[in-house]
Amino acid sequence: MPAVIHSLLETDLYKFTMWQAMLHRHPQTQAEYVFICRNARDYPLAHLIPEINEQLDLLCTLRFQADELAYLSGLRFIKSDFVDFLRIFQFQRDFIQVRDNEGTLEIVARGPQVHVMGFEIPVLAIVNELYFRHADQAPALAEGRRRLAAKVALLRQFSQEPRRRNPFEFFDFGVRRRFSGQWQREVVATLAREVPEYFKGTSNVLLARDLNTVPIGTMAHEFLQTYQALGVRLRDFQKAALESWVQEYRGDLGVALTDVVGMDAFLADFDLYFAKLFDGLRHDSGDPVAWGEKALAHYAKLRIDANTKRLVFSDSLNLPRAFELYRQFADRTQLGFGIGTDLSNDMGLHTLHIVMKLTHCNGQPVAKLSDSPGKILCDDQTFLAYLRQVFKVAV
Repeated sequence: MPAVIHSLLETDLYKFTMWQAMLHRHPQTQAEYVFICRNARDYPLAHLIPEINEQLDLLCTLRFQADELAYLSGLRFIKSDFVDFLRIFQFQRDFIQVRDNEGTLEIVARGPQVHVMGFEIPVLAIVNELYFRHADQAPALAEGRRRLAAKVALLRQFSQEPRRRNPFEFFDFGVRRRFSGQWQREVVATLAREVPEYFKGTSNVLLARDLNTVPIGTMAHEFLQTYQALGVRLRDFQKAALESWVQEYRGDLGVALTDVVGMDAFLADFDLYFAKLFDGLRHDSGDPVAWGEKALAHYAKLRIDANTKRLVFSDSLNLPRAFELYRQFADRTQLGFGIGTDLSNDMGLHTLHIVMKLTHCNGQPVAKLSDSPGKILCDDQTFLAYLRQVFKVAV
């Protein structure tokens, strides 16, 4: 069976940036990551277990190659000791298990966080690609190319609109839910060639290297969630995580994720110190317009010119929705739009909503409250209730 993942570079940039920070600051942390699918329909995912196991066996044979390490070394925020760690790194098969739980696919990665956190993106890409290998490939690809051409045409039509203070820029965030690796490569190459004035990069580090575009990403929920179990007072975990990030990157990678416990709770911690140190904020749940207005109001309250900051939107976006948000905010702040499934898996097929999320650290539950009820992740209701109480988040 052809391998889904051919290179350990084929993951989101923020995996490397979080990985480096955790290696430097909390290398002893133990963690558990659990796979969740909310909407499988056309083909039972549990039927994929033999193929998933085969793909994980292949994944665990991969090592970083010299040219890949050289590329990472060329990113100014990647440090030499982290590259030395990656030089000897190899996924350990004993740290990840796949099983059939009464017809439901279960995948659990458990072990030292610096050895299991990297499983997330390859696992999601593997499940997605294996699932879609059972679809009729030729018509799906034909429809995907038709829709991709329509996106390019839409962007060229958009170019006729009046110019606003800040430019329209979007990125590919589609590794985890792509139709296939080959299709994602075609999409990114097409956009980079046809609309370079708008398309500014991809989260896929391998594609960024191969196609000479910019790797995009800073942090994900797991980085902040980890600090819920690292010994700081729970009320202070966001500030501890943000401070750790500032100390690690000292001005680089300055876009903070806001919805681990919701935007209101985040802004209560995002004081003048952090607002000046971070370049901007990323939206990943809840009403994006309401979120953007809250962000701009917060900057105004702190007397910070929002045109020196950036709001990045990344929640279930497509181009028409991104255009709407651009028209709403482009004269008031810099913007970026991370588009995932609608770029890498817009083939006219039913797509999967799959995630692989951090659930425990050092034996303690961690949680994401989110600004969208359907995105709340925690199997410990007692801890969830306590987190809500501490941050005064209504049920």
